[in-house]
Amino acid sequence: MSEHLLSLMTFIPLLGALVVLVLPKGNGGLLRSVTLVVTLITFVVSLPLAMDPVFKTSAEMQYTEFAKWISVGDYFQMNYNVGIDGISLWLVMLTTFIMPISVLSTWQAVTKNVKGYMAMMLLLETAMLGAFISLDLFLFYIFWELMLIPMYFMIGIWGGANRIYAAVKFFIYTAVGSLLMLVAIIYLYYYAVGSGVAMNGFSIADFYNLSLNPELQKWMFLAFAFSFAIKVPMFPVHTWLPDAHTEAPTAGSVILAAVMLKMGTYGYVRFAMPLFPEALHHFMPWLASLSVIGIIYGALVAMMQKDVKKLVAYSSVSHLGFVMLGLFALNNIGVSGAILQMINHGISTGALFLIVGFIYERRHTRMISEFGGLSKQMPIFATIFMIVTLSSIGLPATNGFVGEFLILMGAFESELRWFAAVATSGVILAAVYMLWMFQRVMFGKLDNPKNQVLKDLSIRELCVILPLMVFVFWIGVYPNTFLEKMAPSVDHFVYQVTGKSPVVVESVVPACSSAHAAPAEVAPHHGDEHAHH
Repeated sequence: MSEHLLSLMTFIPLLGALVVLVLPKGNGGLLRSVTLVVTLITFVVSLPLAMDPVFKTSAEMQYTEFAKWISVGDYFQMNYNVGIDGISLWLVMLTTFIMPISVLSTWQAVTKNVKGYMAMMLLLETAMLGAFISLDLFLFYIFWELMLIPMYFMIGIWGGANRIYAAVKFFIYTAVGSLLMLVAIIYLYYYAVGSGVAMNGFSIADFYNLSLNPELQKWMFLAFAFSFAIKVPMFPVHTWLPDAHTEAPTAGSVILAAVMLKMGTYGYVRFAMPLFPEALHHFMPWLASLSVIGIIYGALVAMMQKDVKKLVAYSSVSHLGFVMLGLFALNNIGVSGAILQMINHGISTGALFLIVGFIYERRHTRMISEFGGLSKQMPIFATIFMIVTLSSIGLPATNGFVGEFLILMGAFESELRWFAAVATSGVILAAVYMLWMFQRVMFGKLDNPKNQVLKDLSIRELCVILPLMVFVFWIGVYPNTFLEKMAPSVDHFVYQVTGKSPVVVESVVPACSSAHAAPAEVAPHHGDEHAHH
C-alpha cells in the first residue's frame, strides 16, 4: 500500500465527495457525518508519512509514483508524477489534520445546501493535497487551478453579505496570477525541448537541470513569483484576502488561512526560487522590502479594524511577511523557521478564525464594540482565546515564538540583517493589536444584555479547538519533532539557491541537528574543511 499511499490519501476525499453527492440532500446530519468520517480516514491514511524516519536522513523525494498520462506523439507528454520530501511532508499533514476540524466546525454554522458545501470541502482537500505532492509542473498547475473552484463557491454561496464581491475578487486575482505562471511553464517546456534537453514530461527535476541565461531567468522568475505572491499574499497584491476572509464561512476562512495561503509560500520554495536562483538574487532586495512592508503594513491596518475577523485577516498579511523574510534569508536557520512558521500560522490563525466563528454563532456580529466582559460569562472560551492570542504574538513556549525567532535569527545571519531589524517591530505591533483586541472583547463591563446570556463552549466546540491547542504547546516546547524531518530537505534547498553546502558547527550544541546548523557562509569549525553535511 505504501507504493500508492499518496494517491490513496489524495483521492479518498474526491471519492467521498461523489458519495456525498448521491446522499439525500435533506439529511444534513448524515451529510456532515459522512464528510467528517472521510476526512478522518484521510488523516489516518496520512499518519504513516509523519512517522516515517526516512525524512530525517534523506532529502530525496519519498513515496514517489510515476505513470504516463497524456502524450501527443513526441511533441507533448504529461505524467502523473508525485512524491514528498521533508518540506512538503508537514504541509500535507497540516492539510489532512485541519480538514476534520473544519468539517466539525460546520455543525451549526452551515444550514443551507449542506450537500453542496460538504462536496466542495472534500473536492478542495483533494486539490490542496494534489498540489503539495505534484512533481510535474503541469500536474501541479491542474491541482492549483482546481483549488479555486470550490473556494469560489464556498465564499460566493455560503458567505456573508458582500460574498459575491469577495468571491469574484478572489477568483480574478488568483486566476490572473495563475495564467502568468501557465505561460511561463509552457515557454520553459518548449525552450527546453528546443535546446535539445531530454524532458520527461514536465518533471520538476528536469526543469531544475535547465541552464537558462540570466535575462530569461528574470522574466520567468517574475511570472512565477507574481503568481505565488498573490496567493501568499504579499504586499501590494494582498487586497483580495481581507474581503475573502471576512465574507467566507468559518470553515472556509480556516482552510484559506491554514492551508491555501501556504500554496504561495510553498510555490516559492518548490518552484520559483530553486528554478531561477540568479534571478532570485537579483530581485532579493525588492522581495525582502515587500516582505517587511507587508509585516508593518499588515500590523498597522489590523490595529485599526473594528471587525474582529478582519483584524485576524490583516494579521495574516503581517505573519506571512515573516515567512517570506525567512525564505529570502537563504540559510538553514531562516528557511527552517519559515517552513515551521507556515505550520504555526495554520494552527494559530486557524484557531483564531474558529474562535471568531464561535462568538459569531452566538451573537451574529463580529464588531469588537459589541462585546465586552465575555471572560466572566465564558471562562473556558476566555482561557483558550488567551492561549491562541499569546501563540499568535509569539510568546515563548508557544509555537509562534519558535518560528519567528528562527526567522529573525536567520535573517540577521544573512545579508538581510537591516530588514530583520525593521521586521522585529512587527512582533511588537502584533502584541499591541492582538492584546488590545483581546482586552476589549474579553474584559470590561458586561453591560450588553445579549452578552449576559451567552453559553460557554460546548463539547463539540472543545473537540474542534483542543487538537490545535496540543500543537501550540508541542511545537513551542519541542519543535525538533518537526525540524529534524525537514532538515535534509532544507539543506538541499539552500544548496540549490546558493550553491553552498550547509556546515554543521557541532561544538555549539551537542548533537546539533542540521535544522540548527550554521548558515552556509560560516566557515567550517576548527579548520575542518570537510565538515559538510
